[in-house]
Amino acid sequence: MKRIEMKNRIITLLIISLPMMVSAQILRPISYREYISRVSNDNIAYASEKLNVPIAEAEVRAARVFHDPSVAVEYSDNQDHTKRMGKGWSVELSRTFTFGTRRAGIRLAKSEKEVSEALLENFFNDLRAQSTEAYFEAVKQTQIYKVKENSYKSISELADGDSIRFSLGKITEVDAMQSRVEEGMIHNELLEAKNALLESYIALSLQMGTFSKDTIYVPEDDFQFPSCEFSQDKLIDMALERRSDLKASLKNIDVAKRALSLVRREKGMEFDLAVGYSYNSEVRNEIAPAPKFNGITVGITVPLKFSSLNKGSIQSAKFKAQQAEQQYRQAQIEIMGEVTKCYQNYLSSVKQVDKFKTGILNKSKDVMDGKKYSYSRGETSLLEVLEAQRNYNDVRTLYIESMFNKAISLVELEKSVAGF
Repeated sequence: MKRIEMKNRIITLLIISLPMMVSAQILRPISYREYISRVSNDNIAYASEKLNVPIAEAEVRAARVFHDPSVAVEYSDNQDHTKRMGKGWSVELSRTFTFGTRRAGIRLAKSEKEVSEALLENFFNDLRAQSTEAYFEAVKQTQIYKVKENSYKSISELADGDSIRFSLGKITEVDAMQSRVEEGMIHNELLEAKNALLESYIALSLQMGTFSKDTIYVPEDDFQFPSCEFSQDKLIDMALERRSDLKASLKNIDVAKRALSLVRREKGMEFDLAVGYSYNSEVRNEIAPAPKFNGITVGITVPLKFSSLNKGSIQSAKFKAQQAEQQYRQAQIEIMGEVTKCYQNYLSSVKQVDKFKTGILNKSKDVMDGKKYSYSRGETSLLEVLEAQRNYNDVRTLYIESMFNKAISLVELEKSVAGF
Protein backbone atom coordinates (compact mmCIF):
# COMPACT_ATOMS: atom_id res chain seq x y z
CA MET A 1 0.00 0.00 0.00
CA LYS A 2 2.84 2.44 0.77
CA ARG A 3 4.41 1.67 -2.62
CA ILE A 4 1.10 2.45 -4.35
CA GLU A 5 0.77 5.70 -2.42
CA MET A 6 4.30 6.76 -3.39
CA LYS A 7 3.62 5.97 -7.05
CA ASN A 8 0.44 8.04 -7.06
CA ARG A 9 2.16 10.97 -5.35
CA ILE A 10 4.78 10.99 -8.10
CA ILE A 11 2.05 10.94 -10.76
CA THR A 12 0.30 13.83 -9.04
CA LEU A 13 3.47 15.92 -9.04
CA LEU A 14 3.99 15.22 -12.75
CA ILE A 15 0.47 16.25 -13.66
CA ILE A 16 0.49 19.41 -11.58
CA SER A 17 3.77 20.48 -13.23
CA LEU A 18 2.34 20.19 -16.76
CA PRO A 19 3.54 23.62 -17.93
CA MET A 20 7.12 22.56 -17.21
CA MET A 21 6.71 19.27 -19.03
CA VAL A 22 6.30 20.70 -22.53
CA SER A 23 9.88 19.91 -23.49
CA ALA A 24 11.14 22.97 -21.60
CA GLN A 25 9.27 25.21 -24.03
CA ILE A 26 8.09 28.67 -23.09
CA LEU A 27 4.32 29.13 -22.91
CA ARG A 28 3.68 32.58 -24.35
CA PRO A 29 0.17 34.03 -23.86
CA ILE A 30 -1.20 35.75 -26.94
CA SER A 31 -4.31 37.88 -27.17
CA TYR A 32 -6.85 37.37 -29.91
CA ARG A 33 -6.08 40.78 -31.41
CA GLU A 34 -2.37 40.04 -31.70
CA TYR A 35 -3.04 36.52 -32.93
CA ILE A 36 -5.37 37.51 -35.76
CA SER A 37 -2.98 40.30 -36.75
CA ARG A 38 -0.14 37.80 -37.10
CA VAL A 39 -2.38 35.49 -39.08
CA SER A 40 -3.13 38.34 -41.49
CA ASN A 41 0.53 39.22 -41.92
CA ASP A 42 2.34 35.87 -41.72
CA ASN A 43 0.01 33.08 -42.82
CA ILE A 44 1.84 31.31 -45.63
CA ALA A 45 -1.25 30.12 -47.50
CA TYR A 46 -2.61 33.68 -47.54
CA ALA A 47 0.74 35.04 -48.72
CA SER A 48 0.65 32.54 -51.57
CA GLU A 49 -2.95 33.41 -52.44
CA LYS A 50 -2.13 37.13 -52.56
CA LEU A 51 0.20 36.46 -55.48
CA ASN A 52 -2.84 35.79 -57.67
CA VAL A 53 -3.53 39.54 -57.81
CA PRO A 54 -0.12 40.64 -59.18
CA ILE A 55 -0.30 37.65 -61.53
CA ALA A 56 -3.62 38.96 -62.85
CA GLU A 57 -2.17 42.47 -63.12
CA ALA A 58 0.69 41.07 -65.18
CA GLU A 59 -1.85 39.38 -67.43
CA VAL A 60 -3.51 42.76 -68.01
CA ARG A 61 -0.16 44.25 -69.01
CA ALA A 62 0.48 41.29 -71.28
CA ALA A 63 -2.89 41.81 -72.99
CA ARG A 64 -1.88 45.37 -73.95
CA VAL A 65 0.87 44.12 -76.27
CA PHE A 66 0.46 44.84 -79.99
CA HIS A 67 1.14 42.30 -82.70
CA ASP A 68 4.86 42.07 -83.41
CA PRO A 69 6.03 43.13 -86.88
CA SER A 70 7.92 40.71 -89.10
CA VAL A 71 11.06 41.34 -91.15
CA ALA A 72 11.99 39.28 -94.23
CA VAL A 73 15.36 39.51 -95.98
CA GLU A 74 16.20 37.83 -99.31
CA TYR A 75 19.36 37.54 -101.41
CA SER A 76 19.68 36.25 -104.96
CA ASP A 77 22.60 35.40 -107.20
CA ASN A 78 21.47 34.49 -110.73
CA GLN A 79 24.65 32.76 -111.92
CA ASP A 80 26.50 36.05 -112.01
CA HIS A 81 29.89 34.49 -112.74
CA THR A 82 28.77 32.40 -115.71
CA LYS A 83 25.88 34.21 -117.28
CA ARG A 84 26.32 37.61 -115.72
CA MET A 85 22.67 37.81 -114.66
CA GLY A 86 23.43 40.08 -111.72
CA LYS A 87 22.71 39.93 -108.00
CA GLY A 88 19.86 41.18 -105.91
CA TRP A 89 18.58 41.53 -102.33
CA SER A 90 15.39 42.70 -100.70
CA VAL A 91 13.98 43.49 -97.27
CA GLU A 92 10.31 43.53 -96.29
CA LEU A 93 8.54 44.74 -93.10
CA SER A 94 5.05 43.40 -92.38
CA ARG A 95 2.54 43.44 -89.53
CA THR A 96 -0.84 41.89 -88.79
CA PHE A 97 -3.79 44.19 -88.01
CA THR A 98 -7.01 43.11 -86.32
CA PHE A 99 -10.21 44.95 -85.44
CA GLY A 100 -10.94 45.13 -81.68
CA THR A 101 -9.19 41.90 -80.67
CA ARG A 102 -6.58 43.62 -78.51
CA ARG A 103 -9.18 45.77 -76.75
CA ALA A 104 -11.38 42.73 -76.08
CA GLY A 105 -8.38 40.88 -74.66
CA ILE A 106 -7.57 43.77 -72.32
CA ARG A 107 -11.15 43.93 -71.05
CA LEU A 108 -11.15 40.19 -70.44
CA ALA A 109 -7.88 40.38 -68.49
CA LYS A 110 -9.24 43.24 -66.35
CA SER A 111 -12.37 41.25 -65.51
CA GLU A 112 -10.25 38.24 -64.55
CA LYS A 113 -8.18 40.51 -62.29
CA GLU A 114 -11.36 41.66 -60.54
CA VAL A 115 -12.34 38.03 -60.00
CA SER A 116 -8.91 37.35 -58.47
CA GLU A 117 -9.33 40.30 -56.08
CA ALA A 118 -12.79 39.10 -54.99
CA LEU A 119 -11.53 35.54 -54.48
CA LEU A 120 -8.59 36.84 -52.42
CA GLU A 121 -11.00 38.74 -50.18
CA ASN A 122 -13.12 35.62 -49.80
CA PHE A 123 -10.03 33.55 -48.97
CA PHE A 124 -9.06 36.03 -46.28
CA ASN A 125 -12.54 35.99 -44.75
CA ASP A 126 -12.43 32.20 -44.60
CA LEU A 127 -8.92 32.30 -43.15
CA ARG A 128 -9.92 34.69 -40.38
CA ALA A 129 -12.93 32.54 -39.51
CA GLN A 130 -10.85 29.35 -39.44
CA SER A 131 -8.15 31.04 -37.36
CA THR A 132 -10.73 32.35 -34.90
CA GLU A 133 -12.22 28.88 -34.55
CA ALA A 134 -8.72 27.52 -33.89
CA TYR A 135 -8.23 30.16 -31.18
CA PHE A 136 -11.54 29.27 -29.51
CA GLU A 137 -10.66 25.59 -29.78
CA ALA A 138 -7.49 26.28 -27.82
CA VAL A 139 -9.52 28.21 -25.23
CA LYS A 140 -11.93 25.29 -24.93
CA GLN A 141 -9.18 22.70 -24.55
CA THR A 142 -7.48 24.89 -21.93
CA GLN A 143 -10.63 25.07 -19.84
CA ILE A 144 -11.40 21.38 -20.26
CA TYR A 145 -7.89 20.56 -19.15
CA LYS A 146 -8.39 22.67 -16.03
CA VAL A 147 -11.58 20.73 -15.29
CA LYS A 148 -9.71 17.43 -15.58
CA GLU A 149 -6.80 18.78 -13.55
CA ASN A 150 -9.03 20.00 -10.71
CA SER A 151 -10.92 16.72 -10.78
CA TYR A 152 -7.68 14.78 -10.57
CA LYS A 153 -6.48 16.86 -7.63
CA SER A 154 -9.78 16.36 -5.86
CA ILE A 155 -9.79 12.59 -6.40
CA SER A 156 -6.13 12.37 -5.38
CA GLU A 157 -6.90 14.15 -2.12
CA LEU A 158 -9.86 11.84 -1.60
CA ALA A 159 -7.70 8.77 -2.30
CA ASP A 160 -5.01 9.99 0.11
CA GLY A 161 -7.64 10.50 2.77
CA ASP A 162 -9.08 7.04 2.12
CA SER A 163 -5.65 5.52 2.56
CA ILE A 164 -5.38 7.19 5.96
CA ARG A 165 -8.90 6.17 6.95
CA PHE A 166 -8.21 2.61 5.86
CA SER A 167 -5.06 2.53 7.98
CA LEU A 168 -7.17 3.73 10.91
CA GLY A 169 -9.78 1.07 10.20
CA LYS A 170 -12.57 3.51 9.41
CA ILE A 171 -13.22 2.20 5.87
CA THR A 172 -12.70 -1.06 4.08
CA GLU A 173 -9.79 -1.86 1.79
CA VAL A 174 -12.24 -2.11 -1.12
CA ASP A 175 -13.22 1.55 -0.70
CA ALA A 176 -9.57 2.59 -0.53
CA MET A 177 -8.80 0.63 -3.69
CA GLN A 178 -11.86 2.02 -5.45
CA SER A 179 -10.74 5.60 -4.90
CA ARG A 180 -7.31 4.72 -6.30
CA VAL A 181 -8.92 3.10 -9.34
CA GLU A 182 -10.96 6.25 -9.93
CA GLU A 183 -7.80 8.31 -9.55
CA GLY A 184 -6.12 6.24 -12.27
CA MET A 185 -9.07 6.60 -14.63
CA ILE A 186 -9.15 10.37 -14.25
CA HIS A 187 -5.39 10.42 -14.70
CA ASN A 188 -5.84 8.81 -18.12
CA GLU A 189 -8.52 11.37 -19.00
CA LEU A 190 -6.11 14.10 -17.94
CA LEU A 191 -3.41 12.74 -20.25
CA GLU A 192 -5.88 12.70 -23.16
CA ALA A 193 -6.89 16.27 -22.36
CA LYS A 194 -3.22 17.25 -22.31
CA ASN A 195 -2.67 15.81 -25.81
CA ALA A 196 -5.72 17.65 -27.16
CA LEU A 197 -4.50 20.83 -25.46
CA LEU A 198 -1.05 20.68 -27.04
CA GLU A 199 -2.55 19.96 -30.47
CA SER A 200 -4.74 23.05 -30.20
CA TYR A 201 -1.72 25.16 -29.19
CA ILE A 202 0.29 23.89 -32.17
CA ALA A 203 -2.63 24.76 -34.47
CA LEU A 204 -2.31 28.41 -33.39
CA SER A 205 1.33 28.51 -34.48
CA LEU A 206 0.50 26.92 -37.81
CA GLN A 207 -2.24 29.48 -38.48
CA MET A 208 0.26 32.26 -37.74
CA GLY A 209 2.70 30.74 -40.22
CA THR A 210 5.33 30.04 -37.61
CA PHE A 211 6.61 27.15 -35.56
CA SER A 212 9.19 27.41 -32.81
CA LYS A 213 10.90 24.65 -30.87
CA ASP A 214 11.23 26.99 -27.89
CA THR A 215 7.87 28.76 -27.72
CA ILE A 216 4.28 27.58 -27.58
CA TYR A 217 1.55 30.19 -27.98
CA VAL A 218 -1.42 29.88 -25.64
CA PRO A 219 -4.65 31.90 -25.75
CA GLU A 220 -4.85 34.82 -23.39
CA ASP A 221 -8.53 35.63 -23.96
CA ASP A 222 -11.62 33.48 -23.60
CA PHE A 223 -15.08 33.44 -25.17
CA GLN A 224 -16.89 35.40 -22.50
CA PHE A 225 -18.88 37.90 -24.58
CA PRO A 226 -22.49 39.10 -24.49
CA SER A 227 -25.16 37.68 -26.75
CA CYS A 228 -26.04 39.72 -29.84
CA GLU A 229 -29.43 40.29 -31.41
CA PHE A 230 -29.78 40.12 -35.18
CA SER A 231 -32.51 40.47 -37.77
CA GLN A 232 -32.50 37.54 -40.15
CA ASP A 233 -33.81 39.62 -43.06
CA LYS A 234 -31.12 42.26 -42.55
CA LEU A 235 -28.45 39.59 -42.33
CA ILE A 236 -29.54 38.13 -45.65
CA ASP A 237 -29.53 41.57 -47.28
CA MET A 238 -26.04 42.24 -45.89
CA ALA A 239 -24.79 38.90 -47.19
CA LEU A 240 -26.12 39.50 -50.70
CA GLU A 241 -24.45 42.89 -50.71
CA ARG A 242 -21.11 42.09 -49.08
CA ARG A 243 -20.21 38.45 -49.75
CA SER A 244 -16.96 38.41 -51.73
CA ASP A 245 -17.63 34.98 -53.21
CA LEU A 246 -20.92 36.33 -54.59
CA LYS A 247 -19.01 39.29 -56.01
CA ALA A 248 -16.62 36.84 -57.66
CA SER A 249 -19.57 34.95 -59.12
CA LEU A 250 -20.97 38.21 -60.49
CA LYS A 251 -17.59 39.09 -61.96
CA ASN A 252 -17.49 35.68 -63.62
CA ILE A 253 -20.49 36.77 -65.67
CA ASP A 254 -18.45 39.69 -66.99
CA VAL A 255 -15.54 37.35 -67.68
CA ALA A 256 -17.78 35.00 -69.67
CA LYS A 257 -19.33 37.86 -71.67
CA ARG A 258 -15.98 39.39 -72.47
CA ALA A 259 -14.59 35.99 -73.42
CA LEU A 260 -17.49 35.72 -75.88
CA SER A 261 -16.64 39.17 -77.25
CA LEU A 262 -13.01 38.13 -77.70
CA VAL A 263 -14.00 34.97 -79.57
CA ARG A 264 -16.18 37.02 -81.92
CA ARG A 265 -13.36 39.48 -82.54
CA GLU A 266 -10.96 36.67 -83.29
CA LYS A 267 -13.43 35.36 -85.87
CA GLY A 268 -13.59 38.78 -87.52
CA MET A 269 -11.56 40.25 -90.36
CA GLU A 270 -7.81 40.78 -90.14
CA PHE A 271 -5.10 41.65 -92.67
CA ASP A 272 -1.32 41.85 -93.07
CA LEU A 273 0.27 45.03 -94.39
CA ALA A 274 3.78 44.76 -95.89
CA VAL A 275 6.30 47.33 -97.17
CA GLY A 276 9.44 46.20 -99.02
CA TYR A 277 12.61 47.52 -100.62
CA SER A 278 14.73 45.66 -103.19
CA TYR A 279 17.98 46.23 -105.07
CA ASN A 280 19.14 44.50 -108.23
CA SER A 281 22.61 44.88 -109.70
CA GLU A 282 23.38 45.42 -113.40
CA VAL A 283 22.72 42.50 -115.74
CA ARG A 284 25.56 42.20 -118.24
CA ASN A 285 24.26 39.26 -120.13
CA GLU A 286 24.55 39.89 -123.88
CA ILE A 287 21.17 38.41 -124.66
CA ALA A 288 19.15 40.43 -122.11
CA PRO A 289 21.18 43.19 -120.51
CA ALA A 290 19.54 45.40 -117.86
CA PRO A 291 20.68 48.29 -115.70
CA LYS A 292 20.78 48.12 -111.94
CA PHE A 293 17.65 49.36 -110.22
CA ASN A 294 15.91 49.79 -106.84
CA GLY A 295 12.37 48.70 -106.12
CA ILE A 296 9.72 49.51 -103.52
CA THR A 297 6.76 47.24 -102.86
CA VAL A 298 3.61 47.73 -100.81
CA GLY A 299 1.19 44.90 -100.30
CA ILE A 300 -1.80 43.78 -98.27
CA THR A 301 -2.76 40.22 -97.43
CA VAL A 302 -6.30 39.31 -96.40
CA PRO A 303 -6.79 35.75 -95.13
CA LEU A 304 -9.89 33.92 -96.29
CA LYS A 305 -11.25 32.87 -92.90
CA PHE A 306 -13.40 29.94 -93.88
CA SER A 307 -12.84 28.69 -90.32
CA SER A 308 -15.19 31.46 -89.14
CA LEU A 309 -18.05 29.51 -90.63
CA ASN A 310 -17.60 27.06 -87.75
CA LYS A 311 -19.57 28.63 -84.88
CA GLY A 312 -18.57 26.04 -82.29
CA SER A 313 -16.28 28.33 -80.27
CA ILE A 314 -18.88 31.13 -80.25
CA GLN A 315 -21.65 28.78 -79.13
CA SER A 316 -19.40 27.41 -76.40
CA ALA A 317 -18.68 30.94 -75.14
CA LYS A 318 -22.42 31.75 -75.18
CA PHE A 319 -23.24 28.67 -73.12
CA LYS A 320 -20.50 29.58 -70.63
CA ALA A 321 -22.01 33.04 -70.26
CA GLN A 322 -25.44 31.54 -69.60
CA GLN A 323 -23.88 29.08 -67.17
CA ALA A 324 -22.18 31.91 -65.27
CA GLU A 325 -25.51 33.70 -64.85
CA GLN A 326 -27.19 30.55 -63.53
CA GLN A 327 -24.29 29.93 -61.15
CA TYR A 328 -24.69 33.46 -59.81
CA ARG A 329 -28.40 32.93 -59.13
CA GLN A 330 -27.61 29.59 -57.47
CA ALA A 331 -24.97 31.28 -55.31
CA GLN A 332 -27.56 33.81 -54.15
CA ILE A 333 -29.94 31.04 -53.09
CA GLU A 334 -27.19 29.12 -51.29
CA ILE A 335 -26.07 32.24 -49.42
CA MET A 336 -29.62 32.94 -48.22
CA GLY A 337 -29.90 29.36 -47.02
CA GLU A 338 -26.49 29.50 -45.35
CA VAL A 339 -27.32 32.71 -43.47
CA THR A 340 -30.64 31.28 -42.30
CA LYS A 341 -28.98 28.09 -41.08
CA CYS A 342 -26.20 29.95 -39.25
CA TYR A 343 -28.70 32.31 -37.68
CA GLN A 344 -30.79 29.44 -36.32
CA ASN A 345 -27.68 27.67 -35.04
CA TYR A 346 -26.65 30.82 -33.20
CA LEU A 347 -30.06 31.21 -31.56
CA SER A 348 -29.94 27.57 -30.47
CA SER A 349 -26.46 27.95 -28.99
CA VAL A 350 -27.53 31.05 -27.05
CA LYS A 351 -30.44 29.12 -25.53
CA GLN A 352 -28.11 26.30 -24.51
CA VAL A 353 -25.78 28.73 -22.72
CA ASP A 354 -28.72 30.45 -21.02
CA LYS A 355 -29.72 27.14 -19.44
CA PHE A 356 -26.55 27.19 -17.37
CA LYS A 357 -27.46 30.61 -15.99
CA THR A 358 -30.20 28.96 -13.93
CA GLY A 359 -27.53 27.79 -11.46
CA ILE A 360 -26.85 24.30 -12.76
CA LEU A 361 -23.11 24.68 -12.21
CA ASN A 362 -23.45 25.89 -8.64
CA LYS A 363 -26.03 23.26 -7.81
CA SER A 364 -23.91 20.41 -9.14
CA LYS A 365 -20.93 21.71 -7.16
CA ASP A 366 -23.02 21.97 -3.99
CA VAL A 367 -24.16 18.37 -4.49
CA MET A 368 -20.56 17.20 -4.92
CA ASP A 369 -19.35 19.12 -1.85
CA GLY A 370 -22.25 17.80 0.17
CA LYS A 371 -21.53 14.21 -0.83
CA LYS A 372 -17.86 14.61 0.10
CA TYR A 373 -18.76 16.06 3.47
CA SER A 374 -21.24 13.25 4.13
CA TYR A 375 -18.66 10.69 3.05
CA SER A 376 -16.10 12.12 5.49
CA ARG A 377 -18.67 11.60 8.24
CA GLY A 378 -19.47 8.10 7.06
CA GLU A 379 -23.02 9.03 6.06
CA THR A 380 -22.77 8.13 2.36
CA SER A 381 -20.93 5.69 0.15
CA LEU A 382 -17.84 6.26 -1.97
CA LEU A 383 -19.76 5.45 -5.15
CA GLU A 384 -22.14 8.32 -4.49
CA VAL A 385 -19.20 10.69 -4.07
CA LEU A 386 -17.62 9.50 -7.30
CA GLU A 387 -20.92 9.80 -9.13
CA ALA A 388 -21.37 13.36 -7.85
CA GLN A 389 -17.83 14.20 -8.96
CA ARG A 390 -18.47 12.80 -12.45
CA ASN A 391 -21.74 14.71 -12.72
CA TYR A 392 -20.03 17.94 -11.73
CA ASN A 393 -17.26 17.34 -14.29
CA ASP A 394 -19.83 16.58 -16.97
CA VAL A 395 -21.80 19.74 -16.22
CA ARG A 396 -18.67 21.90 -16.33
CA THR A 397 -17.56 20.27 -19.57
CA LEU A 398 -21.00 20.75 -21.11
CA TYR A 399 -20.92 24.40 -20.10
CA ILE A 400 -17.53 24.87 -21.75
CA GLU A 401 -18.76 23.06 -24.87
CA SER A 402 -21.88 25.23 -25.01
CA MET A 403 -19.81 28.42 -24.69
CA PHE A 404 -17.52 27.15 -27.43
CA ASN A 405 -20.49 26.30 -29.68
CA LYS A 406 -21.94 29.74 -29.10
CA ALA A 407 -18.64 31.37 -30.08
CA ILE A 408 -18.26 29.20 -33.16
CA SER A 409 -21.85 29.74 -34.25
CA LEU A 410 -21.32 33.51 -33.99
CA VAL A 411 -18.16 33.23 -36.09
CA GLU A 412 -20.00 31.19 -38.71
CA LEU A 413 -22.88 33.68 -38.73
CA GLU A 414 -20.58 36.65 -39.21
CA LYS A 415 -18.67 34.74 -41.87
CA SER A 416 -21.92 34.00 -43.72
CA VAL A 417 -22.63 37.72 -44.04
CA ALA A 418 -18.96 38.65 -44.70
CA GLY A 419 -19.05 40.75 -41.58
CA PHE A 420 -16.32 38.94 -39.73
